[in-house]
Amino acid sequence: MMRTRQTLLACLLLMVGAGTAQAASLDLNLGEDAVQFEAAGEVVEGIQLGGGVLDSDYRKDATVYHAQLMGSQHTSRREVGIGARWTHYDARGGEGGGLGLGGYGYVYLPNLPAVSLGGYGFYTPGVVTTSELDKGYEVGLRARYAFTPNVDGYLGLRQLDADFDDDRGSQTLDRGAQVGVRLRF
Repeated sequence: MMRTRQTLLACLLLMVGAGTAQAASLDLNLGEDAVQFEAAGEVVEGIQLGGGVLDSDYRKDATVYHAQLMGSQHTSRREVGIGARWTHYDARGGEGGGLGLGGYGYVYLPNLPAVSLGGYGFYTPGVVTTSELDKGYEVGLRARYAFTPNVDGYLGLRQLDADFDDDRGSQTLDRGAQVGVRLRF
């Protein structure tokens, strides 16, 4: 019950924060064992501040929160971003957070401008972690379709792993297909 309240509070704070930015986006995706909500806003042109929460029941019960600051560029041919992300893992196998680097990239297909293909990846090395976290990463691939200029739907694959101090090695906290929608304001 406490984890559900924390997740709902994090979603509410992200929505409020994204609403105060110049340009903003809200993203919701669902998988067989997981749900993820993200919000981001452009604080100045080319700089995005955002965050998200993922709740997964894949093998281990896990809730993962993140906040990120990204440099970004969006043109009619591509969309890219790179930056820093603080990720906090709260899983049955361990708990902890860390500062990582990563980004995303999508290309729009020339003959189908409503379709974009791409992915994202973030890695948190053990040098900048707290509590029981040794390292972690999240990677994903997506195929997106712009239904309107402000609404994208997508299909994707995601893998989320964390390595905690328990000497069991890397644990997969979420893996699998997802379907999602992104709203842009």
